[in-house]
Formats: sequence, structure tokens, C-alpha cells
Amino acid sequence: MTPPRHELDLDSLPKGKVHRLRLAITEDGLGEPECLPVFVARGRRPGPVMGLTAALHGNEVNGIAVLQRLFAALNPETLRGTMVGVLVANPVGYLALRRRFVEAVDLNHSFPGTDPGPAASVFAHRVLHRVVGHLDLLLDLHTASLGRENCLYVRADMSDPHTARMAYLQRPQIIVHNPPHDGTLRGAAAYLGIPAITVEIGDAHRFQDKYIRRTLAGIRAVAMDRGMVPRRQQAPGPEPLLCRRSAWVYTDGGGLLHVLPELVQPVAQGDVIARRTDVWGDVQSEVPAPFAGVVVGRSTQPVARTGDRIAHLGELATPNDTHLLPRSDAAPELTP
Repeated sequence: MTPPRHELDLDSLPKGKVHRLRLAITEDGLGEPECLPVFVARGRRPGPVMGLTAALHGNEVNGIAVLQRLFAALNPETLRGTMVGVLVANPVGYLALRRRFVEAVDLNHSFPGTDPGPAASVFAHRVLHRVVGHLDLLLDLHTASLGRENCLYVRADMSDPHTARMAYLQRPQIIVHNPPHDGTLRGAAAYLGIPAITVEIGDAHRFQDKYIRRTLAGIRAVAMDRGMVPRRQQAPGPEPLLCRRSAWVYTDGGGLLHVLPELVQPVAQGDVIARRTDVWGDVQSEVPAPFAGVVVGRSTQPVARTGDRIAHLGELATPNDTHLLPRSDAAPELTP
């Protein structure tokens, strides 16, 4: 095993090769380095530095498979610029088979972090400055959390032309307009002037080939758009549904939850989207959709207590949402 590095010095890595690095971020209780496994592909010709991060939540593994396939197929002889892929951005959660970092802290709400500071804050700060700070663009790969399922969707600031273009090129089923905020890696990257989107790839704790393949095609489309890899003909794919916002609907009591609509299914305001029964099977309440929209994600956990999540609904954009860039403006070359 190669010794860990403490800095991601891209210029020190030979061009025309794919490198496998261990980047030390912090140390565990034995004083051993806690490392990020990182792919770095350096092309022989100049170009952008494109970054991808997976498993920032430790049990979200679809993104790991995406990066494995991406870098296995990359040809550094024809690559322009550099591609950086962090296979596991939360090694602590990954090794424990859990979503969160130490002390049950959500690492994706710990950015930009501080150094020195609490463990999660230090880790986030060092990831941001030792990895993300070197990038020209970022795709942060996630999945649903345990007990929920997602379609393939993107969260992005759709009022920004750079991130809107990346979102459409990614070919998701749904795009949710979501300006970066609340301590996310995407938000911290945006603060540094680095265009970033979040790609939600299905479900936690599993590999889902259909979503992995579609995400990989989207990443290649972004790389082609930036001139990093040779262009090849790609079908534009179905038009994604653009949502002006999204929100979770929560239970009003405890019991057994029956979520009715499927992923990407449209619902009208007032449609019953869930029934809650007691343990005997008697219906206690029916939950209406608070607004018309589409199902972005949903709970798969039948046992629910008061305040648990039911469904993630996206409210579809309308022609009045003039601040949101339509596909024809953000990615005109994708229009058939």
C-alpha cells in the first residue's frame, strides 16, 4: 500500500496516468491516518480540473461504483485537464456502515468547518481546502438515506448558468432548484466560486446498476461539454422534470405507514399520498399532498413515529419562474 499524502499536489503527479492516492485528513485514536481514497487522472494536455466526491454519507455507495467505472474507462492520453475522484469522502462512516460521522454528526452539514475545532468540523475544513479548493467544478454524489428511496435527481442552483448546464447535462429524472445553503459541501464549493451540483443516485446500502449507468453517462456528458474527453454521439435522453422547490411531508402520528405514490409519480394537491394505521390495521389518518407536484423520494420504512418523513415532493416549475434556466438555454446542444 502506498504511503499516505497530506496534500493533493496535482502538479507533482505525472501526466498521462491514472493515479491511486491515499490522502490523510485526520488521525484516529491510535494515531493512524484517516485517509480518503482518491483517483487522479492527469491528461497530457491542459484543461479544467473536474472533481467528483462519493460517500460523504458513509453508507451511500452507488457513487463509489460510478467512480470505479469512470476511472477504469478513462484514457489519460486523450484526456484534457485533470479528473479527481474521491471514492469515500467519509471513511469513518463508511467503515462503520453508517451515514454519519463521529458523534452522529452529518458531515454534509459541517462545511466549511474550522481547524482547529470539533472532529467533524476539522475533517470538513480539511476536505474542503485540501481537495475541493483545487477544483474548477464539482459533482457531489449521494443517495437516499436508509429507510428511504430516491429517483435519480439533481439539486442545483438553476438560476446560475454554470450549475444549470451541469444539471441538464447530467440527464436526471428530476432537477430540483436548490440554492446551496446549510453547511453542505456543495454550498461551501459555491462560496469558493466552484460550480457544484448534488447528484442523488437512488438508495443507500446497495448498488443499482440502472442509476449507476445513467449517472456515468451524465458525468461523461459534463466532461465532453468542458472539452475534457473526446466528443461522441449521445442521445439527449428524456426531458427532466424541473421543480421550483421541494419539501418533505411528515406524519401526524405514529403507527404503520403506507406510502401510496411511486417515485416520479405526479400528485395533485389534496391527493392522499399515505395512510397511517395502528398495529391492528385500523386507519388512523390519511395524509393529503399539501401542493401539486411530483414524488422525488419516499419512505420505505413502514414503522413510523410522529414527525417521520413520508414523501419528498417537488413543485413543478411554471413559465412564471423566469429566474430558472430552461434546458434550451442551459444546454442547447442537447436539444434534438
